[in-house]
Amino acid sequence: MCPHTNGDILPNDPSHMVAVDHSAPSASRTNGVRANGQHPREQQRRNPYAPRASDFLSNISNFSIIESTLREGEQFANAFFDTKTKIAIAKALDAFGVEYIELTSPAASEQSRADCEAICKLGLKAKILTHIRCHMDDARIAVETGVDGVDVVIGTSSFLREFSHGKDMNYITKTAIEVINFVKSKNIEVRFSSEDSFRSDLVDLLSIYQTVDKIGVNRVGIADTVGCANPRQVYELIRTLRGVVGCDIEVHLHNDTGMAIANAYTALEAGATHIDTSVLGIGERVGITPLGGLVACLYAANPEYVKSKYNLPMLREIENLVAEAVEVNVPFMNPITGYCAFTHKAGIHAKAILNNPSTYEILKPEDFGLTRYVSIGHRLTGWNAVKSRVEQLGLSLNDDEVKDATAKIKELADVRTQSMDDVDSLLRVYHSGIQSGELAVGQKEAFDALLKKHRHPSQSQEREESTSVAVAA
Repeated sequence: MCPHTNGDILPNDPSHMVAVDHSAPSASRTNGVRANGQHPREQQRRNPYAPRASDFLSNISNFSIIESTLREGEQFANAFFDTKTKIAIAKALDAFGVEYIELTSPAASEQSRADCEAICKLGLKAKILTHIRCHMDDARIAVETGVDGVDVVIGTSSFLREFSHGKDMNYITKTAIEVINFVKSKNIEVRFSSEDSFRSDLVDLLSIYQTVDKIGVNRVGIADTVGCANPRQVYELIRTLRGVVGCDIEVHLHNDTGMAIANAYTALEAGATHIDTSVLGIGERVGITPLGGLVACLYAANPEYVKSKYNLPMLREIENLVAEAVEVNVPFMNPITGYCAFTHKAGIHAKAILNNPSTYEILKPEDFGLTRYVSIGHRLTGWNAVKSRVEQLGLSLNDDEVKDATAKIKELADVRTQSMDDVDSLLRVYHSGIQSGELAVGQKEAFDALLKKHRHPSQSQEREESTSVAVAA
């Protein structure tokens, strides 16, 4: 089912930016936009990315997140979570509002078992799951830890059946029934998942899923273990599976080809109900569907639903916590929390953003506890953005004067990017010159002299003193 693969045949600094406040836009920049920043027709516009009525199987607005940072995330190359860190991450994820938290198998090590028991005793709102091999020994250990559910997995592709566990489909089916019935007898949730689903034979998959559905699993799982699937393939497989099982469908998607978020969204469109994520996407190799990226994607489709489910301002705190624990930086292009996520630079963009943020933002930073910025210390800056900063500084300059100052910012930025302190200093010098009468629009040499005097006041004073001495002599 994967492209080119047959499963049956073996082979930004914030100091440079201006925070933009839209709580009370000034009349001078409304340009036909309501005072609350909304275009008069905006309330009537339909979100083109929202689910359509024809998507009767879609769960874009009816899904659960199984957060796997403390399971899949432990497989990340840099990861080592001690008990204290695991508890901190679990509490943060619970505060964010994820429905499930998945933990490393307690059969992995004695410390893994102890950590599983400790997190189960925290009394979190999220259900606690653990992920085990399809093996009775693992199942017996798991059910004794106090978890709310057990996630059972076994490889079903010809690759894994020959080179990993060496079992055929008859053995897999028989063992799956035994383990599932045992877990069910303990009155806790159970999920059965194939591993390497997209390189498995479709008939084998549907057969075993129908079998476990009939004996009462809570969920069946599809896993793109090697990250080979594309959205079309995900949609077709989930849609097909939705037609043969009545239980919930979980998807676990690796990001080797950069498709994890798109595949997760498509899986929900096709009828999946649960998505596995990890914070910053950490996991085996390049990891799985990132929590923040998935939330951004689903927020764009239905912001009110996502806001009602999750404590969105917690996202940055969670990502910083995990990033510090695994010693990585939050990527600059990270959805929502990346350094540049809500930074606007081009002059045309800045003007539109100042009028109505929706012109260039599909996500509202304030919903995530964040602030948008307009970067102005560069050669692409526009005078509308500079005017906004002039107003923030409480300076009194007319449009022609702002344009004159903007020309100087561009000139200096052709040499090097100007920090916000540089820009603020320039604007204050320009304002002072205008107010004192030492400067007028278009007097470039006079402005240069004022800037030089401001930057080197001691030299200017020395020259004045030496001139005075010469005159006296």
